[in-house]
Amino acid sequence: MKKLLLALVCCAVSTSVLAAADITRGAELAKKYNCASCHGADYKTPIDPSYPKLAGQHADYLAHALRSYKRGNKSISGRNNPIMAGMAQPLSDQDMADISVYLQSLPGPLVVRK
Repeated sequence: MKKLLLALVCCAVSTSVLAAADITRGAELAKKYNCASCHGADYKTPIDPSYPKLAGQHADYLAHALRSYKRGNKSISGRNNPIMAGMAQPLSDQDMADISVYLQSLPGPLVVRK
């Protein structure tokens, strides 16, 4: 029960951070951290087919992925990728939210908008 409550609190905090995210700042951060060098200039044509397409992806998924890369092997929900771990380490929760809403705002093949 405690784990469920903790998960719900984390989701609520995550959602509130995304709601306050800044698309313009996210664009600046994506450029600063050179996300396009691997994920493509349009963020939907990565340089390697194994790299994910980011344009149009759900912001909450992207923010979760960045937090997981930042955690690395320290947690069961961490992701182990040396390149992304290094990129995510300096990012604050607000940075991750800003980048995520920016990438979600871009046209991409992954999200169907109604």
